[in-house]
Parts: sequence; C-alpha cells; structure tokens
Amino acid sequence: MCLILKYGVMFESLSEKLERSFRILKGQGKISEINIAETLKEVRKALLDADVNYKIAKTFTDRVKEKSLGQQVLTAVSPGQLMVKIVHDELVQLMGGEQVELNLKGQPAVILMAGLQGSGKTTFSAKLAHFLKTKRNKSPLLVACDVYRPAAIQQLMVLGEQIGIPVFTEEGNLQPVDIAKKAIQHAKLMGFSAVIIDTAGRLAIDEFMMNEIAAVKAAVNPQETLFVVDSMTGQDAVNTAKAFNDRLDYEGVILTKLDGDTRGGAALTIREIVAKPIKFVGTGEKMDAIDVFYPSRMADRILGMGDIVSFVEKAQEQFDADEARKLQKKIAKNQFNFNDFLQQLQQIKKMGNIKELAGMIPGMNKMMKNVDIDDDAFKGIEAIIQSMTPEERENPAVLNGGRRKRIAKGSGNDIVEVNRLIKQFEETRKIMKLMSNRKNMMSMMRNMPAR
Repeated sequence: MCLILKYGVMFESLSEKLERSFRILKGQGKISEINIAETLKEVRKALLDADVNYKIAKTFTDRVKEKSLGQQVLTAVSPGQLMVKIVHDELVQLMGGEQVELNLKGQPAVILMAGLQGSGKTTFSAKLAHFLKTKRNKSPLLVACDVYRPAAIQQLMVLGEQIGIPVFTEEGNLQPVDIAKKAIQHAKLMGFSAVIIDTAGRLAIDEFMMNEIAAVKAAVNPQETLFVVDSMTGQDAVNTAKAFNDRLDYEGVILTKLDGDTRGGAALTIREIVAKPIKFVGTGEKMDAIDVFYPSRMADRILGMGDIVSFVEKAQEQFDADEARKLQKKIAKNQFNFNDFLQQLQQIKKMGNIKELAGMIPGMNKMMKNVDIDDDAFKGIEAIIQSMTPEERENPAVLNGGRRKRIAKGSGNDIVEVNRLIKQFEETRKIMKLMSNRKNMMSMMRNMPAR
C-alpha cells in the first residue's frame, strides 16, 4: 500500500553519464580493446565531471579495463551488462567495500566531532544523538565545546530540546578540554551511555584549531573521532579530510548535504585518499535525515539500480507487525476503511522525504527524472479524509452526493477530486481483498496468458 515516489539530485548527472558510456557496448557481441577503450574514456570523463581526482579516475578505469578484457560474455549477459557489473564492483571497492559500524563499547562511548565551520557538524551531532537514541537504544549526552561561536551552543541546545536529548554546557568556561572532561564525568554519574562532543570549527584550517581539537582528543580518548565534511565542496572536501586525518588520525568520515546539488566526487574519493571509512551521510535538514553508509547500496544508486534494501528497512521501522496482521484481517473481510487508509499515508510520510524514497526503488529514478514531487503531496488527500465524519471514514458506503459536496467544501477541494479519491479507494479495496485470498491469487495466475 505504498504510494511511493522519489529522488534527490544526488549523483544524478554522474548516473546519466555512466549510463551513456555503457550504451557504446550495446549490440556488441564481445568486449574488445577497441570498444572498451571508447567506453572507459566516457567513464573516466564522467568521473572527472563528478569532481573525482584525475589519478583516482585513471586508476579506476585501468582496473575496470584489466578485469573486462578477456572476460567470457555468457549467452544470457550482454557486454554492456557485464561492464555495469564490473564498474559496480569497482565502485564498491573505491568507496570502502564494506559498511563499518561505530565503536560504542565505552562506558560511556565517547564520540568526538571535528570539521570546518559550515560543514553541518553541529546539526549532525544532534542527528547522530537522535540516531543512537532511536536506532541503537542508547542514552546520549550532547556536549557543547564550540566556545568561540555562541550561536553554536544555542543551536545545539535548541536541537537537543527538539529531540529530547540533554546538552552539557558550562557558561563562561572557554576551555574546551575542561568542558569535555567534566561532561564525561557528568555522563558517568548520570548513567549516559554515549557522549557526543561538538567542537569548534573554523572557516579554514589553522594551527590553533588543530592544536585545540588534538588536545581535546588526547584528554578524553574517544572511541570514535568523526570528521564531518560538506560533500558539496567536492575535492576541497577531500583535501580538508586529508589535512584533518594527518593530524587527528580519525576513525571515520561523515558526509553532509548529500541531498543537495553535489556531483559526488567527495563520496567516491575520500576513502581512497584517507583510507578511512565513510560511516554516515546526511540527506536533509530533519533530525532523522541520517543514513548509515553502505558502499554497495551507494554503488547501486549511482548506477541507477535503486536501493531496495534501504527502502525495505525504512518501511520495517514504521510498520508494526501486530498492526499489519490486524489490517490483513480487515482487508480479507472487506472492512478496510478511510481511517486505515489515513494511517497508512501517515506511516509512509514517517519513512522520510518522498523524493528520497522513490530513488530507492529500481527504475523509479528514470521515471521520475523531470517530475517534482512535493513533500506535501498527500496533504490534499489527508484534508479530504479529515473532513469526513467518523461514520463516513468507518463506512465509506454512506458517502452520497450531498456528503461529498460537504467534504469538498470543508477540505478546500473540488468535488471532482473527492469523487476521484473515493473511486480510487474503492478500486484499491477490491484489489486488496482479492489479493488477500490465496485461492483467488492462484486462480488469477492460472488464467494469465502464457508468453
């Protein structure tokens, strides 16, 4: 019952250019030196346009060429499909191969956040705290150690209140090392299981900043030091990541603003340059707009294959098994009503940004390429349902002409829109009832024409 549509512009240009490069092999019987040279020239150009470092782009295409030449193309697989598979596997390796978990073994687990000003570090600190609380069953404490930018402390306190997570601050204390040490002692006394320390950022790397964050790290000995970088800054992000890693030897990278108009070069090359895993990505402004980074899933998205695993995981987070069983029984008895319909819409909305969701469905990215899907796409439907009386929601059969006119007026919609929704609802209910009956499904399958 998922009316799901999507996509952000993340990697959109790169995906299109890679797809065009694979078309060169279309209709070819085998992979040869000649046709692969032209294909890989286009692949390399697509990577360079995505702001991937030239040496990395060349090494990448050299590896693809080495693995492609001499490959036996199976009857069921075209040269183009084989090339997509090889490029996919190499992209996965380029981005780290395997997903790497956070180390949360400390009592409390201490996570130190580092990065330049404007990278989204403070916001992501709150997002990570929310993630640990809701997805990892931790009780986190946020620590405000950016003593140079008063707005940073206020921002963290506002975000902490928004997600129900306390923030440790010390008014008048301008010593980040002292604040961090006191915060950890406080966390131990109060039973917090994780401490996330937001440190000061600068507009550019400077010696004072590096000395200060190195001192904080030495004082608190964190389980994780995470470098937060704005993915929209391209190769500058990679250079900054290297400078921080040379000084801090951090455990992982956080890429923020991956929902924006980013070409993707940072995501593709940071792992190769600093030899540290990308652990999370930020994909929006909301506190739940945080995704664990899986190289294989990201490669799927880049090559237009969707990310159905992440889609299913998001769905499982929102849909309760007991509620699903109750709903199944109502559908079987043809008792599915507008209350149930509204509840399903609200659960879909909780899964996240609608545009972000549709790109996880294989093939949907192309279909929705030029379609702008508003996050409020369900607002009109919700307004119509909410304008119904409890009886009308429970028993749609009573919705006669007079009631429909009243609902249209109350919801600010045209009567045509109300009639269309009710018709679609009735058709959906019939299909759901039919599909809930196994005998009906078997009969339908038997009667399907053979191809």
